[in-house]
Amino acid sequence: MDADVSDSPRTPAEPDRPDDSAGGGSAGESPDASGAAPRDDAPAADPHERTAGSVPTSDEGDGGAADGTWSERPAREGRRHWLRWTALAASFLVLVGAGVGWWLYRKLDGNITTDTGAAAELKAYEKDRPLPIARDAQNILLIGSDTRSGENSAYGRDDGGSQRSDTTILLHLAADRRSATAVSIPRDLMSEIPSCHTADGKATKEQFAQFNWAFELGGTACTIRTVEKMTGIRVDHHMVIDFNGFKDMVDAVDGVEVCLKEPVDDKDAHLKLPAGRQDLDGEAALGYVRARKSIGNGSDTERMDRQQKFLGALVNKMQSNGVLLNPTRLYPVLDAATKSLTTDPGLDSLRDLYDLVRGMRNVPTEKVQFLTVPRREYRADRNRDELVQPDADRLFTQLRKDEPVAVVPAEKANSGDSQADHSSGKDPSGQKPGDTDGSPTPAPTYSGSNAADDPCGA
Repeated sequence: MDADVSDSPRTPAEPDRPDDSAGGGSAGESPDASGAAPRDDAPAADPHERTAGSVPTSDEGDGGAADGTWSERPAREGRRHWLRWTALAASFLVLVGAGVGWWLYRKLDGNITTDTGAAAELKAYEKDRPLPIARDAQNILLIGSDTRSGENSAYGRDDGGSQRSDTTILLHLAADRRSATAVSIPRDLMSEIPSCHTADGKATKEQFAQFNWAFELGGTACTIRTVEKMTGIRVDHHMVIDFNGFKDMVDAVDGVEVCLKEPVDDKDAHLKLPAGRQDLDGEAALGYVRARKSIGNGSDTERMDRQQKFLGALVNKMQSNGVLLNPTRLYPVLDAATKSLTTDPGLDSLRDLYDLVRGMRNVPTEKVQFLTVPRREYRADRNRDELVQPDADRLFTQLRKDEPVAVVPAEKANSGDSQADHSSGKDPSGQKPGDTDGSPTPAPTYSGSNAADDPCGA
């Protein structure tokens, strides 16, 4: 092999290219496009003149450019630079927003306590439970816990952590979500309580006792079974909320308006208020709905009516102020509610609760109704209540079949009804059950309130 042949590949020499030394040009000169050396008599090139497709060198400025394309290039580069940074900043904000949103979602979701024990107990007695009748309608049992342990000890003597249902409401959501009916069940109502299991697994005996014993004996599952036995209505979901959760929810909506006919000074309820229209914060609201001896005649009947009107005012406040449609205002409400909420597995996620609230947000406030089961003094003990029949069964049948329930203020109810003093209603036709005259029987009307009612009756 010849010594001048290289083993590595290289570009072959261009054919017919004149040698630099032969062309008379200096080593730094370049041939023109034809490959020939520049002519001596050629005119000197204008340093600012460009040919089509030429590219400016790095040492050339743009100050002398006559062509618009070249003069606009720095501006285009600036805009591209700005757009890149804007896109980067927007992407960063989206990521941060998504991260914060996910953190908030997880926080609220983690606040909720799942009542797996009640679910297991109810499953064991499934064959004894009523079947749902109205498709898409929902019945939710709301239970206000009366436990005095932990943070709730400020509201009474701690009795060792035992629990009682201070307030129980059966909330019926119509299948079309155009109405909601909340029925209060008095805690002193005499009821058939089925055999239940206590916290330590012992079985209790069936007994006829006051309603709130069910919660103390067998917790939520026993209360649900007692309600189902009484009403024949299938309870789809349940929620248990304690005192502090109620306070925080009221504070989250910046208070709720009430109207007092007389001033109140109740040391047991931690409540001292003047007469007239006023906004209550969470602490005062809790004392207001729990007070018994210092407001009105001191009866549990009046206390339940007061609770119903307050809940109506709370619903009205949330809807009229756009809380349900404003994530910024809704978050504190959800945070307060979820921190003190215990639910069944079907409502133990934020998504489940959101779907429930979303379904209710279009219900007109005048169609959010409150009433108490038809009842009267128990004949054997005037300190207890009993159901008025067949009025109570008629109401339960309406709810079970998802039929409309008409509620009017107490002062408009027929005073001739045997239940007029017990926040219930009568058949306005005046017929007795079973009587027929060939004409349709008007729907019964019940004494109660709705969320649109003015607290001062104005």
